[in-house]
Amino acid sequence: MKHILVIALLLTTASVCVQTVAAKTIQDKNLSRNFVDRPAPPVSAEARQEMQARLEQARARYEAEPNNPDAIIWFGRRLAYPGRFREAIEVYTKGIEKFPLDARLYRHRGHRYITLRRFDLAISDLRKAAKLVRGKADEIEPDGQPNARNIPTSTLQFNIWYHLGLAYYLTGKNKQALNSYHECLKVSDNPDALVATSHWLYMTLRRMNRTNEALQILAPIREGMDIIYNDGYYRLLLMYKSFISPEDLLGGAMKQGNSPGSYSILYGIGNWYLYNGRRAEALQLFRRMLEGGQWTSFGYIAAEADLQRLGGGSKS
Repeated sequence: MKHILVIALLLTTASVCVQTVAAKTIQDKNLSRNFVDRPAPPVSAEARQEMQARLEQARARYEAEPNNPDAIIWFGRRLAYPGRFREAIEVYTKGIEKFPLDARLYRHRGHRYITLRRFDLAISDLRKAAKLVRGKADEIEPDGQPNARNIPTSTLQFNIWYHLGLAYYLTGKNKQALNSYHECLKVSDNPDALVATSHWLYMTLRRMNRTNEALQILAPIREGMDIIYNDGYYRLLLMYKSFISPEDLLGGAMKQGNSPGSYSILYGIGNWYLYNGRRAEALQLFRRMLEGGQWTSFGYIAAEADLQRLGGGSKS
């Protein structure tokens, strides 16, 4: 009789676990549907025209060289920039069928799964990418939308670990996020990469109440660093070191308007409010962010995830 009860208990537990996973999968799919056909955040007419021209060039190359992984990757990237994320994912998926050992395809598809809030699929892709590059030399990843100096600031391995850490962070898996960001730090070989990784690593440690370790992450951050692109993350790190006040940083971000850069800063300030016991201010700021249109930015996605996690409501 005892054995029967144990078996029944195990079956019940397994059933609950399956139902929980199934419910989470349905929730992710429903959330994804909210974004898959949503128009991309607005850009200037000039930028839109340039993106379209580059997309057509990438399409022509893809059609001429369907078995060239570089052509596949760039076609997917050019589709994603104007917001055609579902089509981009389809291109990457076809590419993976042809080149299942090319880590770049999993890295880019994983990124776009994050955009569409399919965090489970993003984690799966990015973990696969991490396994494929293990023990290999890193490589520069060209920018699809170059920075002011036209100098790439990230690598393939950096982007794999960075996006994997983000996917874990967004799902509340802080330990896994921490491990991913520590790996990312190993390949953060320039100031821009360093400040981007340090920002998310610091926030993760603070969420885990590991304040002393978080303070150690700030040690290499100093005033006057040569930052090309990630100025928002850099200023947040300076705020964490008390070189900039939260009020000044918030005021500056508000003046930037509805931009991806401002959303990075706003989320960092909101998160700082959270782990400093200012929950109401954090929720208010997150809600304000979701009223804007920058739904593809990591700051927006993180604010949205926090509101759902904290029961603060979402307007998406």
